[in-house]
Amino acid sequence: MSAPLLVIAAGGTGGHMFPAQALAETMLARGWRVTLSTDARGARYAGGFPDAVTIQRVAAESPARGGVLSRVAAPFRLGAGVAAEILRLRRDRPAVVAGFGGYPSFPALSAAIALRIPRMIHEQNGVLGKVNRLYVKRVHALACGTWPTDLPEGVEGMHVGNPVRAAVLERSGAPYIPPGDYPMGLVAIGGSQGARALSDNVPAAVAALPDAIRRNLRVSHQARAEDVDRVVSAYAQAGVEADVRPFFDDIPARLAEAQLVISRAGASSIADISVIGRPSILIPYPYATQDHQTANARGLVEAGAAILIPESSLDVSALSDQIATVLGQPDGALQMARAALDRGRPQAAESLAQIVEALAGQGGEA
Repeated sequence: MSAPLLVIAAGGTGGHMFPAQALAETMLARGWRVTLSTDARGARYAGGFPDAVTIQRVAAESPARGGVLSRVAAPFRLGAGVAAEILRLRRDRPAVVAGFGGYPSFPALSAAIALRIPRMIHEQNGVLGKVNRLYVKRVHALACGTWPTDLPEGVEGMHVGNPVRAAVLERSGAPYIPPGDYPMGLVAIGGSQGARALSDNVPAAVAALPDAIRRNLRVSHQARAEDVDRVVSAYAQAGVEADVRPFFDDIPARLAEAQLVISRAGASSIADISVIGRPSILIPYPYATQDHQTANARGLVEAGAAILIPESSLDVSALSDQIATVLGQPDGALQMARAALDRGRPQAAESLAQIVEALAGQGGEA
């Protein structure tokens, strides 16, 4: 008898894909087969999925993205994706379909409803995304990564946390070395696609630090491809050693070696910072749907693990002062690291796997 099949539907950004990868790794370890249903954008972040995961591309496009023709064509592409997924799921008959948000999850969840396959969604943020909001009353389980999550009246969610990849889990609670007069790691990450606001402000803020701090810094800075050259130049002019790239495939290792993290407040970034346990300065993306990144940051900030700087208040002086505050107070930085670790949920993927297996035992319904 073949192993049960889980279809994971996710896409769009690393914020959807990284938790999906964590669940895939966990289910494979439990003896399941796993298929990832995503689009071309999501496939860019699928390189870290285990080789045993079958990756299937699906037609999916946001009706709110692109020009007029693209927006007009989007519903038809989604419809074609749903039709293709119905045929695929009828053939493969998965035990469970799990959606992680983004329009690429639309076809698989729609097909699961049509075929009465057990289904669930995982919401990473403190506010439901557009696609998850569409399906929240049509699934058998809702798992929440951020708590509390703003949910529609009558909908109950289970707080499991945001699953982190195996590479992050391996460094859960890695010993934190407080800042001091020796090489210190500073990691600046702007989500899976970089952040111009960080590229505009972090290098200059680092350059403005007192020499006693600046001379010891080793910076890892994720920048958009079009910003890399100017960011490299800014650090070089400040005499700071910096590794600047559009994407780091070893972020968990860099976080584990860092004394401070400057980051957007995407759900996956918050989860990684918490599970590893590092002080952070969080700068939420101001145009996130319903300001969900500010909601994501709330837990770490209230716990004393992070400093929140709204982008509207972000400038070089304010950021430099906050960096100096953390790196200039070893005891305070250590307390922040411990508070972050206390907020981490390293067993989130296992909790999610238990929900999947429970649904598989129940069978589907309309």
